[in-house]
Amino acid sequence: MPGDEPADAQPDLLSGISDLDAVSHLLADLHDDLPGKVARLRHLADLGQALGTQGTMLFGGAATFSAWTEARSSFVHGNFAATILLCQSLVENLLAAFLHAGLMMDDLPPRIAFRDTLKRCQDRNLISSQDFGDLERLMSLRNPLSHFRTVADDQNIDRRAITAGLRSDALIKQDAWFAIGLAVRILAKPQFRLG
Repeated sequence: MPGDEPADAQPDLLSGISDLDAVSHLLADLHDDLPGKVARLRHLADLGQALGTQGTMLFGGAATFSAWTEARSSFVHGNFAATILLCQSLVENLLAAFLHAGLMMDDLPPRIAFRDTLKRCQDRNLISSQDFGDLERLMSLRNPLSHFRTVADDQNIDRRAITAGLRSDALIKQDAWFAIGLAVRILAKPQFRLG
C-alpha cells in the first residue's frame, strides 16, 4: 500500500505516472514521425526482397538473431544510434560464426577482432573489396557511439556533422540508413540465402 514504504525508499522513476498517463505518452510516441516510420518499414520490406525466398540463415545464434530483429525495430522506430550498433554486431557475429561453423574449414580463436574476421572473409571471397570497405566504414560509425572521441578526432560525431553541414541527429540517421542497407546486403549473400 502507498505509505507503507520505508522512509529511505527511493521512488520509482515513473511512480508519479498513472497507467492512463503512460498510455497517453505511448500513443503520442507512436504518432510522432508516423510517416517516417511507415517509410522506413516499407524500405525494410523492399530490402527484404534481396533475401532468400525461404529466408536467411543467421549463423551466430541468439546474438545474431537478436541483433537482426532489434536492428529492424530500432530502424523503424527511429532509434538510429541503436540501429548502427546492432547492425555492426549483426554482421560481426554472422561472419565470424560462419567461419567458425567450419564451412570455410577455418580455425578461429575464441575471440576474434572484427577486422581479422573481415580479412579472413575477404581472403575466402565471402566478401568483396567493396564489402570490406563498407564494413570498415560501419565499424568506424559504431566506434564513436561506443567509445569516447574528442572533437579533435575525425570520427567524433559532432565534428563529422559540422564537416558534412548537418545536424548530428541527421548524420546519425543517415548512418543508420547506410548500416541497415549494408546489413541486408551481407545477409543476402548466397552463403546465407535459403531458397
